[in-house]
Amino acid sequence: MKGLLLCVCQGTCPSFQNMNIFEILNTLRREGLVDFVAIHPQLCADDGDNFLSTLLSANGKIDKLYIAGCDPKMQVKMFRDAFEKAGFEKTKHYGVDIRNMDTVKALETIKKIIKDTDN
Repeated sequence: MKGLLLCVCQGTCPSFQNMNIFEILNTLRREGLVDFVAIHPQLCADDGDNFLSTLLSANGKIDKLYIAGCDPKMQVKMFRDAFEKAGFEKTKHYGVDIRNMDTVKALETIKKIIKDTDN
């Protein structure tokens, strides 16, 4: 099972203002590139850790988790504790940096990493 979480930095960060996040989620869902999509306003906050650890421990069937938002290297650091708490293998996480993109570019970037990691 593959899933995509879209983190939008509270929805107030200027780097996400040029994209329609709902169009991104709906396009990926309709095209069947992932099995589920979700949005979270701030995964790096405490409730984001709770969300991630609950999602990942409640469903041990997630083989790949794509998180579109900020820098992938930062994601590894920020989500480490939640992944460990859930027993989720960090190699199943794929970070996608979509900051300062419009809808079309963000979709292209997300689709590329999904296709590149599809094996």
